[in-house]
Amino acid sequence: MDAAVKLGFLGLGKMGLPMAQRLLDAGFSLTVWNRTVEKADRLAGTVAEVAESPARVAAATDIVLSVLRGDDAAHEIFNGPEGLLSVPVEGKLFIEMSTLRAQTARELAASCEEHGAQFMDSPVSGTVGPAAEGQLMALVGGDEADLERATPVLDVLTRSIVHVGPVGQGSLMKLVINLPLAAYWQSLAEATAMGHAGGLDLALMLEVMKNSGASLAAFPKKIPEILGESQNVTFDIDTLHKDVESILATGREFQIPMALTETVLSACESAVESGLSASDAVALVRFFIDSIDKPH
Repeated sequence: MDAAVKLGFLGLGKMGLPMAQRLLDAGFSLTVWNRTVEKADRLAGTVAEVAESPARVAAATDIVLSVLRGDDAAHEIFNGPEGLLSVPVEGKLFIEMSTLRAQTARELAASCEEHGAQFMDSPVSGTVGPAAEGQLMALVGGDEADLERATPVLDVLTRSIVHVGPVGQGSLMKLVINLPLAAYWQSLAEATAMGHAGGLDLALMLEVMKNSGASLAAFPKKIPEILGESQNVTFDIDTLHKDVESILATGREFQIPMALTETVLSACESAVESGLSASDAVALVRFFIDSIDKPH
């Protein structure tokens, strides 16, 4: 595939914007859409064309990538009155890169097949920094032929492409890797709250943990956010809450007991109710400590 292939891109949030920019920098022709027009305007003045609707994106392009808010948004963007499938799409390839439930991916694939189009789910592992650097990991569910067609595009965005099975398996794999991370931040919150209650300094605890076996790869980079020294947000609590709900729904589908995940969901709900939905996920740590300090 050469850069003359016309690409569509829907969803220009924290992840989508740097991903779209990388494709532009690689020389691809790009037509973009975002529900909030102001975000699409960030690419105005570049070689990207801003479409008025998802339908316009599908009509103007050969391969369409989407990074959307969640399952409901994906259904609407594909199947709505001005959705991607409201125009002729035969022979087009849709690469859905959102964090969705596997069943949602399979339903979208079935809709695309009815319209003569191909579909693959390819959620990515990584946050804003890796997105800007093309260092994401793509978790692909779909046919080999579709992956071969998509690879030149995904190569621009990723350090690794993992084909995990048919459609839906990419979405399932993304939930699998998100669960330990969600549980880690909650366990860190509980651990530091225990130390804080016993008189340990938070910065000291984080420094010791950073240099111990208790350090997750992502942990050292998040210490400034945990200490309140940085307001950088790469993965907000609202998104974490949505993902944990999807994980629990999937667990129920397979009859997997998930008591730990239920605790994480409860923590997310409390943080959202306290107005922290737009804060980085690691704000759960300070939120938990502060809740311990409050008089009961």
